[in-house]
Amino acid sequence: MLQDVIRRLLLMIPTLFVISFLVYFIIDLPPGDCVTSQIDELIARGEPDALKRAEELRHLYGLDHPLMHRYLTWVAGVFRWDFGLSCQDTVPVKDLIGERIALTMIMEAATIAFIWIVSFVIGVYAATHQYKLGDYVASFFGFIGLAVPNFLLALVLLYVGKVYFGLSIGGLMDAQYLEKSMSWDKAVSIMQHLIIPVIVIGTSGTAGMIRRLRANLLDELQKQYVVTGRAKGLSEFQLLVKYPLRHAINPFVSDIGHLIPEVISGSVIVSVVLSLPTTGPMLLGALKTQDVNLAATFLLLVAVLTVIGMLVSDLLLAALDPRIRFGAAGEK
Repeated sequence: MLQDVIRRLLLMIPTLFVISFLVYFIIDLPPGDCVTSQIDELIARGEPDALKRAEELRHLYGLDHPLMHRYLTWVAGVFRWDFGLSCQDTVPVKDLIGERIALTMIMEAATIAFIWIVSFVIGVYAATHQYKLGDYVASFFGFIGLAVPNFLLALVLLYVGKVYFGLSIGGLMDAQYLEKSMSWDKAVSIMQHLIIPVIVIGTSGTAGMIRRLRANLLDELQKQYVVTGRAKGLSEFQLLVKYPLRHAINPFVSDIGHLIPEVISGSVIVSVVLSLPTTGPMLLGALKTQDVNLAATFLLLVAVLTVIGMLVSDLLLAALDPRIRFGAAGEK
């Protein structure tokens, strides 16, 4: 097992290199660069030194070098926690994304915890109460969650909260805490404002995982070993926990690696709609302006979280299911 973990960790290095290069190349692929819009604005205002200013800005951001040189410079800086300059504010990327990454990580961790807990409870209940009222209710809300886009649900909640309850749902904290350092009151405000974004972002992921867990558990409950265990006198709870649930939960656990990028990508539009000070709106702006350093840094972070999530899900699967451990040992 230890050798497998070391091998996977070593494979992460070339994987992240390939992902980072593709991300950097694709963002830089459209014509123009992050300086183009600034220069167009200077020319529109009739600035006489617009072209000279363009050369200065391109030299400042390293845009006068070939793509491969800029990429290797950026990668070398990543190892020193230096992600280059952002074209949006001419400040280091690490200074621009620090607090936003922290708020994003808090929101995504809360969303993933919400998805796991709600999906597990409702999925198990729906499978063990097949064709009962609770199963129909869970299925109904599951289909609604799959069908309704996250941003539409966010808009509905904004309207309902403002019109019927007089609440301002947008943002991740009250206005008086925006410029203040972290304190207990600010943390409480963040937790209160997290409720709506977590529900909105987690709805679609929860709906899909409920359906998968319910289907897998129903399949396991119909197998012969369940009938044998029931004939031996095991209670329904013991029978459920000891055998079917452990087998049915495998796809549930394997979704961890896929859940992280889905949650982050789904939170971009929701963050814009709800005016959340997370990485979503900043990433969208960086992609629009071709701010390569800023956008590539965000997407590299998503890639790192994804490969770590895949490793964690594989380790949890091996811990939960002996067949996976024995299968790996047998191949060796």
